[in-house]
Amino acid sequence: MMIKLNLPLKPDTDKLFEYLNGINDRQWYTNFGPLHQELTYALEQQLQVENLLLVTNATLGLQIAAAVLGLKHVITTPFSFVATTAAMAWRNVGFTFADIDSQTLNLDPEKAAAALHQVPEADAVLATHVYGNPCDLESFAELTASQGKKLLYDAAHGFGVTVKGKSLLSFGDASVVSFHATKVFSTIEGGAIIFKRKSDYDRAKRMISFGMDANGEIHDLGINAKMGEYHAAVGLCNLSQIETVLEHRRECFAHYQKLLVPRVKLPLWHPDAILNGAYMPVIFESSEDRIKCEKVLTSRNIGHRRYFSPSLDTLYPSVHSRNRLDNSHRIASRVLCLPMHAYLTQSDVSQVCHSITEALP
Repeated sequence: MMIKLNLPLKPDTDKLFEYLNGINDRQWYTNFGPLHQELTYALEQQLQVENLLLVTNATLGLQIAAAVLGLKHVITTPFSFVATTAAMAWRNVGFTFADIDSQTLNLDPEKAAAALHQVPEADAVLATHVYGNPCDLESFAELTASQGKKLLYDAAHGFGVTVKGKSLLSFGDASVVSFHATKVFSTIEGGAIIFKRKSDYDRAKRMISFGMDANGEIHDLGINAKMGEYHAAVGLCNLSQIETVLEHRRECFAHYQKLLVPRVKLPLWHPDAILNGAYMPVIFESSEDRIKCEKVLTSRNIGHRRYFSPSLDTLYPSVHSRNRLDNSHRIASRVLCLPMHAYLTQSDVSQVCHSITEALP
């Protein structure tokens, strides 16, 4: 039997059908319907955040956030999912890469500061909380505030993560989280932007509805990025089980740590964070060791993925980094994500770890 890399969270079908029947009775399927409003409120309560705007997906969320913040050129990480930079490219926002910290795998604040100095047109930092591991929040806040730059976080993996009791999604001028089917919390497709300022939230809400306000008056260049009622219904169903899901994922993560360390390395997790078990990344001593393990895992029907690979700068040959990106290149060649999802068992984790132990005697 295969151990899947990821299994999407299944909504309770009885609850879901109740929601769907209600939607059909109202025949209000989109355009900020009742379930859209209910999920918005529920998520703000769950996450203890304000100015949360549901959107079609996190990629569009990044584009909307960039438009609202008026970004023209960002300093960003080469170690992220391709959507981070693709969203900027679609907005014609320029970007310059700065290297990551070799331990946390997040954008290095010192490297970002150097890049800001070297690229005078840069007006923002776009940093990813890699695998849900919080960036150096204080350093980035100080850096951007001191230079009058905007701070946008790709928090696609950050649902349920807190730092000193505060939601990871509440940092920066805006944070964007993904509700894709593969994520900890899912609306199948979807996401949200959490804004620092209410005025930015208000403008973004118009922007995702063709630039129109509630009266149909057009105020901005807009696009259609609204979440529909069916997706909101799935979100409400899944939110009802999220605490159990988070606890289970954290237990699996801890079991992996116990069995794998020190045979392989893990990212250095933020010391003040309560994590969400979104992913199980391991870092090998060499790409050769990674390949050995991939072969064994494949032979035993154990899912795995080189996530993130390749380093994003290799996809944009015309984008010139002002500094070397050695850490990103090295990690991208050695990292592997192991199975992690709400239906993974302790026995599954033990089997995965045993396979890695055999591959690396």
